[in-house]
Amino acid sequence: MSPDLSTNGRSVHLTKNASLGNEEIVTTEKTAEDLHTLAQRARWEVIKTVDRAKAGHIGGPLSMMDLLISLYFTELRIRPEEPGWPERDRFVLSKGHAALGLYAVLALRGYFDLDELATFDQGGSRLQGHPDVTRLPGLDASTGSLGQGLSFGVGAALGARLNGQQFHTWVLLGDGEIQEGMIWEAVQVATRYRLTNLTAILDRNGLQQFGLPSDEQTSATDRGNRRDPWSGVDVGAVFAAFGWRVLALDGHDYEAIGEAYRQARTPDPDGRPTVLIAQTVKGKGLSLAEGTYTWHSTVPTTEQVDQARSELVPDRPDHHPTAGGRP
Repeated sequence: MSPDLSTNGRSVHLTKNASLGNEEIVTTEKTAEDLHTLAQRARWEVIKTVDRAKAGHIGGPLSMMDLLISLYFTELRIRPEEPGWPERDRFVLSKGHAALGLYAVLALRGYFDLDELATFDQGGSRLQGHPDVTRLPGLDASTGSLGQGLSFGVGAALGARLNGQQFHTWVLLGDGEIQEGMIWEAVQVATRYRLTNLTAILDRNGLQQFGLPSDEQTSATDRGNRRDPWSGVDVGAVFAAFGWRVLALDGHDYEAIGEAYRQARTPDPDGRPTVLIAQTVKGKGLSLAEGTYTWHSTVPTTEQVDQARSELVPDRPDHHPTAGGRP
C-alpha cells in the first residue's frame, strides 16, 4: 500500500530555501491560500483563452492545476528570467494536449506576459495547441503524442547523472495516457538505471476524452460520468511491482502536494524512481465541468464563461470577450 499524504493544508506555509553548489535556487514563498488564489486565476485564464480561441482543452488543465502551481511556485529550481539555466530542474508535460494549463502557469510565474495567452493556437504563435520547445523558452520538451514524455524524462534524468548535474526531472502524466505501452517501457528502464532523480506525477482524474460508459460493476468506483480508464486496477501497485517508490496524495491539497514533492526530491535509499499518484477531479474548480467527460475539450457558451468567472475569480473586473476582443 502506498503512503497517503492527503491532509487539509489551507493555512500551512509552504516555503523552500535551498542551494545548488554556489547557486541560489529561485523559488517563492507562498501560503496555501496564495497557491489556491493563483490556481483559480490560472483556471480562469484557461477558460477565457479557450473562449477566445474557440479551441483548446479544459478538463485536464483544470485537474492538474493545483499540482502545477505548487510545482512552479514552491518546488522547481528555475529562473524564469533565464529559462535556459543549465542547472534548472526539468519539467515535461507528457499529456501535451493540456498545454494551455501549463502556459497559464508559465505566464503567472513570469516566463512571458499574460497578454500573450491571447495568441493561443494562432498561426505563428509561440503558444501552440501542444508544447513546442523550438518556439517557447521555458519548455523542456515538445509533447502531444501521448505516451512519449516519460521516455524523455528518463533520458534527461540519466543524462544528468552521466554529466554530474544535480537537477531533478519531473514528468506529468495523464491516467488515460498511461494506457500507452511506451509508458511501461520507460517505467522499466527507469528502474533498471535506478533513477532516483526522476519523479512521475500521475494526474489521476479518472476520466479520459471518451472512454466506456459506467455500468453496475464500475459505478461505485467511477469518479465521473464515464468508466475510470483503470477501473479495477491498483495503478500504484503496478508501478510498485516495476520497482518504483509510490506516494499517494490528494492532488488538490497544497500541504499534501508540497510534502510529496519534498519526499520525491529526496533520493530513495533503495534507488527507486518515484511516482506520485495524485487523486484529482477532472474540470476541478468549475462546478459544471467537474467529473464531466465532455469538458475534456469543449468551447464554453457565454453563460458558462460568466459562471466560470463568478466561481473562479469573483473579485476580478474581467468582462466576457466579444468579437475577438480582449476583456
